[in-house]
Amino acid sequence: IPHLLYSEKNTLTTDTRLNKSSSKMSFTYNGKEYHSHVVRRLDDSLPVVTNEQGEKFVDNRIILRITSGGKSIVNKEFTKESFASLVDAKFLKHSILEGLVYDKNTSKGMVYAASICYPQSDLYIPLSITVSADGKISIAKEELLEEVYETDSI
Repeated sequence: IPHLLYSEKNTLTTDTRLNKSSSKMSFTYNGKEYHSHVVRRLDDSLPVVTNEQGEKFVDNRIILRITSGGKSIVNKEFTKESFASLVDAKFLKHSILEGLVYDKNTSKGMVYAASICYPQSDLYIPLSITVSADGKISIAKEELLEEVYETDSI
């Protein structure tokens, strides 16, 4: 048993090095320049996710920072629980927050795409986070792919 615990710990340490990511970019919205910084990191304080094969995965915490003119517009941390009102509890229990990336600008604000997925699988739920120019955040499930998820889960 000690060997098994060592292996699990070793796997999690390896995942920690591989899983951290940081992405910076700039874009213009309504004539103003914005700077976006997204940091994804494994968070050992979050519940460990176990897949159907019994493999264990550490979930991610993602920080979204948006500034404009040296002023902070958004500085928010997300976990998969941030999306609990939009994602089925059963799916949420066995999934991780996979990623968050800038997508596009709309009349409502700057849109980021987020995904919650079963680890190491193609099964995921796409979500969008819209940030208004004054930093208000709204979250929605991408309805287009929801039908595919519902069909697959039957």
